[in-house]
Amino acid sequence: MGTSRRWIGAALLFAGLGLGPGRAARAAEEELVERLQALEQEVKVLKRQLEVKQEADDSKAKTTPVVGAGPDGFYLRSPDKAYDIKLRGYVQADGRFFEEGQQSTSSDTFVMRRVRPIVEGTLGEYVGFKIMPDFGEGQARLFDAYATLNYWNFARVWGGKFKPPVGLERLQSATALMFVERAFPTQLAPSRDIGFEFNGDPWDGLLTYQVGAFNGVRDNGNDLDTDTNDGKTVDARVFAHPFKDAPWEFLRGLGIGAAGSWGDEFPVLPVYRTAGNQTFFQYLGAQGRLPAVVASQDHWRIYPQLNYYWGPFGMMWEWAKSEYGLKRGLQTGEANVQAWQVAASWVLTGENASFKGVVPRSSLNPSLTSFGAFEVAARYTGWEIDDDVFPTFANPFASASKAQAFTVGVNWYPNRWLKLQLDYERTSFDGGAPGSNNNRLPEGVILTRLQIAY
Repeated sequence: MGTSRRWIGAALLFAGLGLGPGRAARAAEEELVERLQALEQEVKVLKRQLEVKQEADDSKAKTTPVVGAGPDGFYLRSPDKAYDIKLRGYVQADGRFFEEGQQSTSSDTFVMRRVRPIVEGTLGEYVGFKIMPDFGEGQARLFDAYATLNYWNFARVWGGKFKPPVGLERLQSATALMFVERAFPTQLAPSRDIGFEFNGDPWDGLLTYQVGAFNGVRDNGNDLDTDTNDGKTVDARVFAHPFKDAPWEFLRGLGIGAAGSWGDEFPVLPVYRTAGNQTFFQYLGAQGRLPAVVASQDHWRIYPQLNYYWGPFGMMWEWAKSEYGLKRGLQTGEANVQAWQVAASWVLTGENASFKGVVPRSSLNPSLTSFGAFEVAARYTGWEIDDDVFPTFANPFASASKAQAFTVGVNWYPNRWLKLQLDYERTSFDGGAPGSNNNRLPEGVILTRLQIAY
């Protein structure tokens, strides 16, 4: 509107000066062209300024790391995702409450079972790493510290300290367990060891293989991060999902495999315990002129294993055998230890059971219209050792030759980060107490757990 008024005023001025309508129109047209050219130039300048700013923003975005948080933890990541660091961890606060009159050498107690911060990440897309210490049960120990080279899914390389590929339940994360404590077969498998491993998932995960060389540790061992002898252990595992892509849905969740180890290492001997952390078998220590029992000869393990998941139903089965030589002074012998378990669970709220645990479909909310996920589980597990170890290498009046445990439990998942567990386990024994009928008293224990994992 203001521009029009100026043009009208200019025309009138020209008319008043006697310039005539033709000259006035030409002058107005020339001024209009000049103004349009100036405006066009301003637009070009503004457009270039926007292009420069966009180029600067794009260049900055390519070099500025991404910091964030999500369901899987906290992370720092390069824009191209080739480099990242994730901060995760979990805490498990347990309670152990023993039945009165049952076999127990400990008082009822609360314990920080596991306190594990985790740092893991990727360096340059193909190199990964993980570091996980543990501060549970009043100790500071290193559990995982390893690097991975991941050029191909069918042939990866791991090196450092991590879980050897033996026990099925041992390889399951502690945050995903059906029960508060693992079953007896896991006590025959190594917990952590130092070495290197080749592993892969060929045929789109239809088969998984792992094979590696390690220092070698005792059953259930996570010993010092140094080696005390020249002996080493070879561990291997093959696990298949033969019906992964089958048209029958109820067969797709079947996994079956076998694992084993062989080594000529001579670690310290194991101690076997109940879910209540009570020792029910150990080898003789030094007595007078007799030295303590030590391991000798070769040590080998075998582990057939199976799991199955179909909708809310989950099941796990393992059988394990660990055999190693024994020596006490001039006397030699052999320990033949076997263990087994069968466990099953059902997610009452309908979520899928899996080896990686249960993720609730909806979380607990203040209006109480959703309560998360609920799971019930039951397990039978057993352990036994050959009678030949008694009395030369173990005291039959203090160590049991057999143990069987039955466990029932309920798990509540208010959301994907929080888990509460309540178990009852009763363990009975053959042997392990003084007298003609020298069976240890059964152990009945209630186990509770509050778990936070992120």
